[in-house]
Amino acid sequence: MHDNTSFERPSRNPRDLRRSNRDERDRSPEIDDDITGKELDREAARQLGTLTDVNRKWVAKHLIMAGRLLQIDPQLAFEHALAASRRGGRLAVVREAVGLTAYAAGDYAEALRELRTYRRISGDNTHLAVMADCLRGIGKPDKAVELAQEPEAQKLAGSSRAELAMVLSGAYLDQGETQAALAALEVPELDINRAYPFSPRLFAAYAEVLHSLGRTEEADKWRTRVSVAERALGTGAFEDPEILDFDDEDEEPSTPRLKDVLPQSSHSDKGRVWH
Repeated sequence: MHDNTSFERPSRNPRDLRRSNRDERDRSPEIDDDITGKELDREAARQLGTLTDVNRKWVAKHLIMAGRLLQIDPQLAFEHALAASRRGGRLAVVREAVGLTAYAAGDYAEALRELRTYRRISGDNTHLAVMADCLRGIGKPDKAVELAQEPEAQKLAGSSRAELAMVLSGAYLDQGETQAALAALEVPELDINRAYPFSPRLFAAYAEVLHSLGRTEEADKWRTRVSVAERALGTGAFEDPEILDFDDEDEEPSTPRLKDVLPQSSHSDKGRVWH
């Protein structure tokens, strides 16, 4: 059984350039029957409190579906986020969801537009790395470099800074500036004795640029640290396989909250140290 509640489409505003507002937009995707809309985290639910009861329920359910599907079917997750945007497009949490699902689905122009709006509404710079990567995706590495050099970007720390460093390095490589690409990765989070969730990717990126510069001995050292970091974190080749119990068929599937599936820097700033 799916949520078949009928809603009329709001009238189209020709100045609203959101994809969800286009005439050719598709019918909203179906919602799983176990979704209630109450799974949202407190902050997201607070933002939705400005909507009418009908719209709040509609938007909440589609946001939860977007989060549920983000890793397994990004395109469908994007469609759910667009459905939420039709009735909650003025809310920061909705624009964030549309931007991140568009990015996951490979629609970089749409993602950039939505995340710019999210940044303007919320004042949050968490997703600068995603925005810069979108600029790379649409063939504008020079604009990605400009974005990474904004004053707000210089204030980032932890995972947000590390993610932006990797994107900035890639943008320099796009332009053939290998030395600059190396320097971009040399942020405080590039710590050979500490492992964060982003460290294996950061170490691998650093090793690759070192190799491109002919510094093979250093590159090999950092490549070795990739597997060391993965072992410390229990990720990559050292990740425990998911164990499924097929005997418990009546157990209700768990429903992730939006905060559990959308990137948040605070979740990625706790590292493990080794000597």
